[in-house]
Amino acid sequence: MIIIKTEDEIKKMQVAGKVLSDVHHKLRDFIKPGVKTIEIDRFVENYLKERGAYPEQKGYEGYPYSVCASVNDEICHGFPTEYELKDGDIITVDMVVNVDGWLADSAWSYEVGNVSPEAKKLLQVTREAMYKGIEKAVIGNRLGDIGAAVQKHAEDNGYSVVREFVGHGIGQEMHEDPQVLHYGKPGRGLRIQEGMVFTIEPMINMGKKELTIDDNGWTARTKDGSLSAQYEHQIAITKDGPIIITDQGDC
Repeated sequence: MIIIKTEDEIKKMQVAGKVLSDVHHKLRDFIKPGVKTIEIDRFVENYLKERGAYPEQKGYEGYPYSVCASVNDEICHGFPTEYELKDGDIITVDMVVNVDGWLADSAWSYEVGNVSPEAKKLLQVTREAMYKGIEKAVIGNRLGDIGAAVQKHAEDNGYSVVREFVGHGIGQEMHEDPQVLHYGKPGRGLRIQEGMVFTIEPMINMGKKELTIDDNGWTARTKDGSLSAQYEHQIAITKDGPIIITDQGDC
């Protein structure tokens, strides 16, 4: 069942979204060679606590950390560890922020030091693909229009779209209906309505789309060892177009 949100409820999520976007701004300077991914987790948890917010994914279905920290060939759900980031790595930090019971969800991929031109292009195209999906998130369009726009941009640039993980509705629960695929055909799927709130979060691989899951039962990585990137925004559908709840401003 899709839970349509009121203007007041969307504003409450925007409060959480502001905290989340502030965290991502801070991570731009924090992430650098030599930083351990577990230090990113601690940094985020402390930052949220100081602002009266809570890392919603900590404890979700047993997940033990405040963020997902996915490095290089890790697609998503990477565990923060003692791994020290190296010059040339890329890392995606994904988090869900709870403020007074309302949630905001966003992932962002970061360059660590000096990355290769190939990695830089992957990040650029993945972010562009997310925004192309957001452009299609208007009243009267269908969810398939979003997926088709994302897929076309990724594949036009020689990349592949991960199929196993999708965008989702969100509000007071982390995962609500509808599911938002990042591939598909235009004109297909559920009609987009005012008051829907969901994420668009494409995971794009430099190589093939197939993945494997680590022994921890969470971390997904590319089967061929290629790099993977992800960008995610949470949006609300209004009569004036989509509002990006997790907007970073100058991103």
